[in-house]
Amino acid sequence: MWLAEGDPAPSPDAHTPSGQPSLPSPAEPASTAVVRERRSARLKADGDSRDEKIDSLEATIRDLRAALNSGADEQVVPLDDERVLQEVGIYRYHHPLEDAAAYKERLKDIEARIAGLVRSGRAIERSNMFTFDNSLAKGRKMTDDLSKLMLRAYNAEADNSIRSLRAGNAETAKRRLEKSRDAIAKLGSMMEMRIAPGFHSLREEEIELTADWLMKKQEERERERDERAQLREERRVQQELDAERERLDKERALIQQTLAQLHRSGQSDADLEHRLLAIDDAIAQNDFRAANIRAGYVYVISNRGAFGPDVVKIGLTRRLEPLDRVSELSGASVPFRFDVHTIYFSEDAVTLETQLHRHFAARALNQANSRKEFFFATPAEVREVLLQKVGALLEFREDADATEYLQSVGAWPSRP
Repeated sequence: MWLAEGDPAPSPDAHTPSGQPSLPSPAEPASTAVVRERRSARLKADGDSRDEKIDSLEATIRDLRAALNSGADEQVVPLDDERVLQEVGIYRYHHPLEDAAAYKERLKDIEARIAGLVRSGRAIERSNMFTFDNSLAKGRKMTDDLSKLMLRAYNAEADNSIRSLRAGNAETAKRRLEKSRDAIAKLGSMMEMRIAPGFHSLREEEIELTADWLMKKQEERERERDERAQLREERRVQQELDAERERLDKERALIQQTLAQLHRSGQSDADLEHRLLAIDDAIAQNDFRAANIRAGYVYVISNRGAFGPDVVKIGLTRRLEPLDRVSELSGASVPFRFDVHTIYFSEDAVTLETQLHRHFAARALNQANSRKEFFFATPAEVREVLLQKVGALLEFREDADATEYLQSVGAWPSRP
């Protein structure tokens, strides 16, 4: 080792274990130190942010598990082959669509498609590159667990929407499901998680189909009720016709017996003979009505107190006394009696009633159920159409007495 003149000899401590001298490190530049400090601060901030996100995810998972486990015991599916569906909240329960044969096959198809998307993992979309604790495997496991919880929450909302669905409120249920989908997308945004559009569309279709079924079922019940009422009415009409025929036969037999006795004594009675002819005509008319179910009375009635001044009911009855039917309609279901504008007998009353209904169809009060026979029309308007169909009317009252209504309205309490 060469020493400059006047330099002191190095101490033994200045040498490395190998015997080589240790060179002093140069002073660190200030800019490098600043960069290092910023990098350290950024890494610390990233770590804190990651910890906060992890805490948030874990809290979300805990909340979802608590919400789903609260009713888990009541929704257990006992079949092993449905375990995959059970994990994401799809359970086989008595679906209302199964009661209608026309919708049963459609429902089975939807259920199969829903199950297929779940089994294939295409019901919910998420990122496969999310890392947890610097581990891609842990990140994927967390993503899978959270996606199952998210999907269970979504399916629970869909099932609740269907269970609480009523005819006509499908849009409300769909908006409710959309909010659930949007909430899941927001909670799972870090993992790019969202309900698959195709799966969401399928569950919306299920809601729409359920609403359609409910509406159809309601219409079927109303139709069945109307048919039962019609059958009761027909039985009553037949009983009236049978009773009338029996009465006419007895009266005819009595008159014939009386005339026979008079003839044996060389006497006669013109009034009885005319009465016998009238009875024969009545029997023929009675037999015609019994054989021809299309014959009957078309009536036009109104109820100003219940429906207003410009509403009429156009109906049909086959009763021997058509006013009996009007009296029944004026029962406890309406506050006032109906006023009769006309009762017209027709050998084809069914066709005549149908023609009148079709003419005023656009003005029907109930546009959802054509079997309801109330129309926004004045008696004068109905009279004009009826004249066009039948040519002449013996009697038609355009004005309504509305006696009970007018007697009552003056005593009504004032309303705010």
